[in-house]
Amino acid sequence: MKFSEQWLREWVSPSVATQALADQITMAGLEVDAVEPVAPEFSGVVVAEVIDKTQHPDADKLNVCLVNDGGDEPVQVVCGAPNVAAGQKIVFARVGAVLPGDFKIKKAKLRGQASHGMICSASELGMAEETSAGILVLPVEAPVGEDFRAYMGLDDHTIEVDLTPNRGDCLSLQGLAREVGVLNRLAVEGPAESPVADTHQETFPVAVSDPERCPRYLGRLIQGVDVSAPTPLWMVERLRRSGVRSIDAVVDITNYVMLELGQPLHAFDRANLHEGIQVRLAREGERLMLLDGQEITLRGETLVIADGRGPLAIAGVMGGEHSGVNAETRDIFLESAFFTQLAVAGQARSYGLHTDASHRFERGVDPTLARRAMERATQLLLEIVGGEPGPVVEAVSEIHLPAERRVTLRRSRLTQALGLELDDAEVAEILTRLGLAVTAVESGWEAEVPAWRFDISIEEDLIEEVARIYGYNRLPVRRPAARLGLRPDGESRQPLARLRRQLVARGYQEAITYSFVAPELQAALLPEAVSPRLANPISSDMAVMRASLFPGLIKAFEHNLNRQQGRVRLFESGLVFRGELDDLHQIPMLGGLVSGSREPEGWCGAKEKVDFFDLKGDLESLLALGGEPEAWRFEPATHSALHPGQSARILHRGEEAGWIGTLHPAVKASLGLKADAVLFEVRLDALTHGKLPAFAPLSRYPEVRRDLAFLVADDLPIQALLDCLREQAGDWLQELRLFDVYQGKGVEPGHKSVALGLTWQHPSRTLNDDEINQLVDAIVAESGSRFGARLRG
Repeated sequence: MKFSEQWLREWVSPSVATQALADQITMAGLEVDAVEPVAPEFSGVVVAEVIDKTQHPDADKLNVCLVNDGGDEPVQVVCGAPNVAAGQKIVFARVGAVLPGDFKIKKAKLRGQASHGMICSASELGMAEETSAGILVLPVEAPVGEDFRAYMGLDDHTIEVDLTPNRGDCLSLQGLAREVGVLNRLAVEGPAESPVADTHQETFPVAVSDPERCPRYLGRLIQGVDVSAPTPLWMVERLRRSGVRSIDAVVDITNYVMLELGQPLHAFDRANLHEGIQVRLAREGERLMLLDGQEITLRGETLVIADGRGPLAIAGVMGGEHSGVNAETRDIFLESAFFTQLAVAGQARSYGLHTDASHRFERGVDPTLARRAMERATQLLLEIVGGEPGPVVEAVSEIHLPAERRVTLRRSRLTQALGLELDDAEVAEILTRLGLAVTAVESGWEAEVPAWRFDISIEEDLIEEVARIYGYNRLPVRRPAARLGLRPDGESRQPLARLRRQLVARGYQEAITYSFVAPELQAALLPEAVSPRLANPISSDMAVMRASLFPGLIKAFEHNLNRQQGRVRLFESGLVFRGELDDLHQIPMLGGLVSGSREPEGWCGAKEKVDFFDLKGDLESLLALGGEPEAWRFEPATHSALHPGQSARILHRGEEAGWIGTLHPAVKASLGLKADAVLFEVRLDALTHGKLPAFAPLSRYPEVRRDLAFLVADDLPIQALLDCLREQAGDWLQELRLFDVYQGKGVEPGHKSVALGLTWQHPSRTLNDDEINQLVDAIVAESGSRFGARLRG
């Protein structure tokens, strides 16, 4: 929002300088982006009158003019402007004047004719961005000889305010004046307004079929306007200083009232309206040529202004070209309406448009302002373009207008939020100055919110208003006081950062993938998985929430393969989503994927491919961090994404906690992958839960080790044999290690040789051979009884 400081001071003029005024506005929460002069510096320029004009004797495009600049004698000037004429009041730069760009005016001769000065255009004075084809013509009442800067009030500043979306009430001079008046305890005096008397009774019918989106619509027929009448220079200047270009008198007046009061208006050419105005939803496929020359196809949810023949305008956004005011217009239908924020929000952007009207309606326009703006615009139209006004026609649905809002502000809550106890009378005065009707209640105040403040609806809004008007810089600076205890750091839990460091130390890199995955990929890996489907996905390959970390890791694996990265080691932590929205489970998981060679390429490194047991070893190093590796088990099981016979379910204390295995060959083929991959994923809550560390004294006595090689059936899970040995090995067993598995020559078919190392150590004495032999005998007997295992000879 840009506005002229002089225009604002006509409404309210505090005794502060320009910068101080800008600082006030900023500290009130309306940030000032820029303060700039409305025109560059120039001097020696006055109001003058062209007394006579004759054709230059030696140049067809030049005129010789006599100019009265208020001096003793008329001044001769050569001028090439096509619009110069005798009797005009013009802007004249005397000899010695300095124009913008340090351009100095001197006596000169043009084609033999003396020229003592220059008749100026708006662009030469820095008052127009584009080069002007003609000179600037002033009103006939302009006083000859007066300094032009003083006459036009050019010692003025444009203040640009960056408003937050909730302060639509400040998108007008009236709204900004209210703010400045509140900050300085000054009354706000706008221009004199009075209802315009009807001079004829002709009306144009109005009907609203969607009162929820348009609760109020006003229209007035003004006959016999002179559209060719020029816009007054003072209005053109105020529009320019507000960043609005002058178009024609009727459009300029509607823009002016919008800037002044904040109510967008629109004028239709009555000759192009048929049967009556209808405010309705567009019919799917209707077309409309807009004022900017763009033809659009309307959608069914777009609110339009239409007549008997079709759409005339997008409500609250932009009018159509066919019904707009043009040079042939004689009668106009003036529109002033209240459209709800939801009716306009997004409509402009959906058609690639952004207008001053839509900008205001999206943020909220005072629903009581439409009639007042209608009268103000009519008053200006009659003064500038003439005409005869008819009665105002109104279609209103009171039940659909914004309801009255009452908000209670508690005294205790205000004191708590501000850290300052304000006097009751001061709080009531601040709220009253803001336009709220305040009533004292036992707990504080009850405030009736004015119609123009769409942003006030809860107690916190009133606290904000009191704080900013009282002055943020006046609020005390205090450290928060609270009894804060140190959060316990459970030693039995492993932080995620430690798990990450462990994997990085083993050569992995962390991946971060999207929580959204392609439905086809998830279905290929987890055909029975149920997870939420996005109603409005970013793209088709990110349409469902992931039910596992596998899809993201496989996509990252594929991305690396496509870039000639054959050795891949990735891990990721994040949420997976299982179930529908009404019964959704969000589960933190840790997953990993390996592929390629076991060791990095090197002259002494082997070239074996990584396999299931490599990944299992990495995962077991994570499980061991919790201090209770015996709580974890791996059992053979099948998974839709994993290779049968090369997959296992991971159990934690008997409950399923995750999966590990090689990628299923069918899935690998369907995804077009050219390399095998081994994957795992485990629930984070199980991984991070461990045993409380406790000190155990070191034994001074020697260890005793026995190596046993068992022949067992080749389908026997090694874990079952290990569990049996631990049960029979007694309390002094320190380590049980599997160091060899062999099948081949010397081992009968259907069997395998499993070599195990058992280490015992007593904390207070040396173990003897008889004790160890008894334990070994118990182990051999029980494993033979339970699994048919026998010692290999």
